Amino acid sequence: MTCNPQEVIVRGRTLLVAALAACVLGAGCERVQEAARAKAEGPARVQPGDTASPRTLLLNPRIAVDTAPPLYRARFATTAGDFVVEVHRDWSPRGADRFWNLVRARYYDSVYIHRVTPGIAQFGFHSDPRVNNLWLQRYIGDDPVAQSNTRGRVTFAHAGLNTRSTQIFINRLDNPQYDQEGFAPFGEIVEGLQTVGNFYGGYGEVAPDGKGPSNGQAAFRGNEYLSAEFPQLTQILGITIEDGAAPAAADSAATR
Repeated sequence: MTCNPQEVIVRGRTLLVAALAACVLGAGCERVQEAARAKAEGPARVQPGDTASPRTLLLNPRIAVDTAPPLYRARFATTAGDFVVEVHRDWSPRGADRFWNLVRARYYDSVYIHRVTPGIAQFGFHSDPRVNNLWLQRYIGDDPVAQSNTRGRVTFAHAGLNTRSTQIFINRLDNPQYDQEGFAPFGEIVEGLQTVGNFYGGYGEVAPDGKGPSNGQAAFRGNEYLSAEFPQLTQILGITIEDGAAPAAADSAATR
């Protein structure tokens, strides 16, 4: 079966919306969720370009909109080993900017690589479901596909036009079929590509097509669900920007 990142995000988004709607059935769930979102984000006092802590950026995605450098490297530390992604902003400007801001917010610290198939390795559900609620539908516009999805290239997943948010996949094989589906790589692994081969893939495809996690549960319950029911998944311990460009200053109170 073809491993299509688009299909997974569609199912995950549908399940998340359904779960959130059920939480206060008949009691104005939409208004309650919007109020909770506004309270969590707080007033937008920090402007793009200002120095902000990871916690501030994480809980205020509307201000995490800085422009990334033209070229930068991000070092991933994972439970399977390290690897380095070189990001080319000219390949996918919106994708490179979103990844830059997510790293500055430390969004991917402690995130599990929840979907590992022969073709791809995918991640993007935050450990805290409240943060998922803030970010998963905080979409960015599309970029033209300027580079092919060859082995080692890194790409945002999407569920159709202009629906990229936090889900990223690494091409473990050459996947030229994704080029025609609008998946635009924004970077490539330049160090530690062998680490991707060490990601745990024993669960196979995500539910319901395989024995892997449910996207809806991963979004709605976060790491509580993934660590308890899929303990062998590879985990991202942290991501740091190399070559002199550092993410936002550490904040011990940041959501994990």
